[in-house]
Amino acid sequence: MKQSPVYLAFDLGAESGRLMAGRLQEKHPALEEIHRFRNGPVPVGDHLYWDILRLWEEMQTGLAKAGSLHGKDLASVGVDTWGVDFGLLAEDGALLGNPFHYRDPRTAGMAETASRVVPREELFSVTGIQPMDLNSFYQLLSMADTKTLAAADVFLNIPDLLNYWLCGRKASEWTIASTTQCLDAGRRDWAKDVLAKFNIPSGLFQSIVPPGTILEQLSPGVASRACCGRIPVIAVGSHDTASAVAAVPAADSKFIFLSSGTWSLMGVEAEEPNLTSRALEFGFSNEGGVNGKYLLLKNISGLWLLQECKRAWCAAQPQWTYDSLLCSAREASPFACFIPPGDARFLSPGDMPGRIQSYCRGTGQTVPQSIGEVVRCILESLAMEYRRTAEQLTELLGFSIPVIHIIGGGSRNQLLNQFAANATQRSVVAGPVEATAWGNVIGQAVAAGHLSSWEDGRQLARRIETLTWNYPAEGAAWEEAYARYAKLPAAPGS
Repeated sequence: MKQSPVYLAFDLGAESGRLMAGRLQEKHPALEEIHRFRNGPVPVGDHLYWDILRLWEEMQTGLAKAGSLHGKDLASVGVDTWGVDFGLLAEDGALLGNPFHYRDPRTAGMAETASRVVPREELFSVTGIQPMDLNSFYQLLSMADTKTLAAADVFLNIPDLLNYWLCGRKASEWTIASTTQCLDAGRRDWAKDVLAKFNIPSGLFQSIVPPGTILEQLSPGVASRACCGRIPVIAVGSHDTASAVAAVPAADSKFIFLSSGTWSLMGVEAEEPNLTSRALEFGFSNEGGVNGKYLLLKNISGLWLLQECKRAWCAAQPQWTYDSLLCSAREASPFACFIPPGDARFLSPGDMPGRIQSYCRGTGQTVPQSIGEVVRCILESLAMEYRRTAEQLTELLGFSIPVIHIIGGGSRNQLLNQFAANATQRSVVAGPVEATAWGNVIGQAVAAGHLSSWEDGRQLARRIETLTWNYPAEGAAWEEAYARYAKLPAAPGS
């Protein structure tokens, strides 16, 4: 029997990357992990970088494994990553230094500096992206007087850079380009007038292609080293959030998505960008989605808080796992203290447990002492911020949506899922865990004609795995606790 084609999905996140192989069998779609590798910021002096060459080496290792395992069944390959970060290329295509990490401190205060040239309201009305120091726009602004930017000929976001190395074509995929704050959201093209006001050369930017675009075949050198054949390289929903939302298993066209991982990306699909002052005030962005859609969403500092705490605790006691941390949180008293997840003091690496304790002490709350108390504080605070965001979406849309789909690795966190249901008083559907990889595969299958539309991909997503439903409970207790949370000094854009 002829095997179904194998779609290779590179999914690179802030903590790790992996190569997944997807088959779209009629009854049992299957996803297989081929290769996994670590990722994370590399400190050098006062700066943080991505080790992009090691990531590229790991990708080639993954391709070789895939070639050995699946050979002639390989159909294509696609790449998705986190947003905003980028590489700069010289005229000859050489990379001009390691890409900076979005948490690098060089951009501190750049959003405020830029607002003196173009008010943030005016900038948002064009780009539709919430002003945050980590955005590509402010990263470029911080490099304005550097030799690196002067020598640059090409700007490519991380997945576009990796696609270029895979196949030799320089192009900017729509969903990842939308994270830069360098696009005109309404026109879906580079905001050249805005860029000119800041002396950022618009000639750096490449033509924009939609998700599902076949770029080129794998370059001969890469294919030869991997022994995998010259398969097509597909520009999928290259921003991991866009790929994840493509795999939301919703039966209704109106749903709230919550892509849960290092960041919590919470929002809705929309036909047009929302460029109102109220969306700016609430902290929403209009990022690119698949199938011509926009993603009206808020970036919430998500499980990053727990990841940083775990890193600190494991330095002293390596036995801690996420499961054991959640067990300790279940035993802690509820609603003892809260933090605003997006507060600037929680955005950078460091002593996260100490910062949480300091915030609680400074706001006159009970100071969490045990590990379980700190974890519970994080999870309950995230759930409260989900409620705030859901209420803001209701105001922006003019109607309420009763179901939240939590997707991605964070959907495994059953305690947080239930807290989210309780806090928002909405039903929460958890899964698929591998939504981003599945969305990547769906994008390739749409490009190949194996799926006739992105909506067919969403129907397929409903067959991927058993979904977990969480129903709201303890409404009165959570209502009282939210009233306390809402009185805390809020982070900007909350």
